[in-house]
Amino acid sequence: MPFDYYIKSGYNKNLRCGFTTGTCAAIAAKAAVILLLSGNSVEYCSVITPKGIEVETQIVDSRIDNGVALCSVIKDGGDDIDATDGIEITASVEKVRSGILIDGGEGIGRVTKSGLDQPVGCAAINSVPRSMIEEAVKGVCAELGYKGGIKVIISAPEGMKIAGKTFNPNIGIDGGISIIGTSGIVEPKSLKAIADTVRIELRVLKNSGSKNVIITPGNYGESYLKNSSIFNNVPYVKCSNFIGDALEEAASLDFKKILVVGHMGKLIKLASGMFNTHSYYGDCRMEIFSAHAALCGVSKETVARIMECVTVDSALSVIEADKALFKAVNNSIMSKIQFNLNRKLPDNIDVGAVAFTNIYGTLAISAEGKKILSCFGGQYE
Repeated sequence: MPFDYYIKSGYNKNLRCGFTTGTCAAIAAKAAVILLLSGNSVEYCSVITPKGIEVETQIVDSRIDNGVALCSVIKDGGDDIDATDGIEITASVEKVRSGILIDGGEGIGRVTKSGLDQPVGCAAINSVPRSMIEEAVKGVCAELGYKGGIKVIISAPEGMKIAGKTFNPNIGIDGGISIIGTSGIVEPKSLKAIADTVRIELRVLKNSGSKNVIITPGNYGESYLKNSSIFNNVPYVKCSNFIGDALEEAASLDFKKILVVGHMGKLIKLASGMFNTHSYYGDCRMEIFSAHAALCGVSKETVARIMECVTVDSALSVIEADKALFKAVNNSIMSKIQFNLNRKLPDNIDVGAVAFTNIYGTLAISAEGKKILSCFGGQYE
């Protein structure tokens, strides 16, 4: 039976929550210790999560061999499906002289960069899951009267295969997935994990000695950066729709120069002061484009044509024949983007922007962006 806990989302809609890999690891470890110390396997096992919600799930594998007990559970992401949903999380346990020793086995990544939750070289099992595992193991030991130590190895047989679908390779976790979670519960449609990952990437960069950074929303920006001759090996972070969160984190980390590089279809929303660019929060692209086109002198009929467009590239096609107008509109939009970037960040941080599309290439670079590029060693027309 699936985990039966729901939250409201929007009007009269229920979404089923899931549980984290950390909760999986704690339940598997608890069941394995029960098997190790009592010789009895359990069909279902539960823990109380840090959120205060009890999670009970089925133990899908349970066996003991040569003093090592092993139990597995299946990760259930609820209605928030991600790369780890449905994977098997395994805990193998054995007796040791003292203490609760927790490490990662097959499919669990290792930390390779400073700035993460665990030190370099350690298994990527974060603090909260470690505490959950330790508490679950100690509880069983106390209940069964065992006073010695337990060694716990957490594994994910499919971890290596799916790690490439996660952010782990970008933030300094190699060789598998990470065991994470702060509440033990996965709330569907929550994008907090992505925002947290962006913050971690920025902290890792700062700890590596970087003073300047490029922030780009996604894959289009990454491809543009890699293929453009105007950038000179400056580190970048992909921030998805969380441009505002990324800027604030970069500012708090005292990056000196920040360049926002993105497809105009994303960056145009910054001209309205909208710093989370997900369509859930609004879509003002054509309104912004039309307003700036009107300011640059286009006719009412042209504004009407722009308003019928569904992409920025199609809006640009309406005015591309007039080269002077094309440049003026893009520069006008960029000027407003820069205005809002300046309002977003403290005066002691240099911030600029570069906008492009895949069809038209580089559209506009703010004056501040050109200064930053010059410091980076980049060239521009």
